[in-house]
Amino acid sequence: MSSAGDDDDLPVAGTAVILRDAPGGRDAPGGPGAAGGIEVLLLRRPDRGSFAGAWVFPGGMVEDGDRVDGAEESEDAGRAAVRETGEEVGLALERLVLLSCWVPPAGIPKRVRTWFFLAADTGEQVHASPDEVVETRWFRPQAALAARDEGRLTLLPPTWRTLHGLRTLTSVEQALTRPADPDLFCTRFRRTAAGAVFFWDGDELAGAPEGGRERLVVEDPVWRFEQS
Repeated sequence: MSSAGDDDDLPVAGTAVILRDAPGGRDAPGGPGAAGGIEVLLLRRPDRGSFAGAWVFPGGMVEDGDRVDGAEESEDAGRAAVRETGEEVGLALERLVLLSCWVPPAGIPKRVRTWFFLAADTGEQVHASPDEVVETRWFRPQAALAARDEGRLTLLPPTWRTLHGLRTLTSVEQALTRPADPDLFCTRFRRTAAGAVFFWDGDELAGAPEGGRERLVVEDPVWRFEQS
């Protein structure tokens, strides 16, 4: 897959979803992750610029140095994810596993097609760049979702949806053996009286059969995901 979605001329970015086995998981009876599950690295952006104040995965725009003649777009995005992770949190990622591609809704001010990759924690100390990162923290996916509902952190819909998909994993090894084909999320949204609904191709609002659900209902205090 060289590109994704209907907007082939969009700028492109790469994001690294860095995982580690939660404490107690690797050495627990029954094998890695049997008790602890996984944790994911999130960083909080400054209260300015893109994603102001939000907790996100490390990553950024594809630059000229990330591009290789003849390479697929996802490969360039992977190099950007590795480079940006090193710049933002000081981790030298090795193996990347393609997870998803996100195409943002039409009509928003800045649209970037973003490729998400899974990667294992390198075991290095996290060193946050003071210009780009306010703080970092390892979260169990479900704990991060709960913290958002409690008003303790800000998440964007792609981050929320990714964490939701990771919440049942028991180990990093399980995560990294996922099928190679990335999930494609061409996002649409509608305003509601209490917030908004973000929806994807499996939803009836996107033309799926009546009753189809593939949507994130963004209404405080608790966001909810509906799928059928």
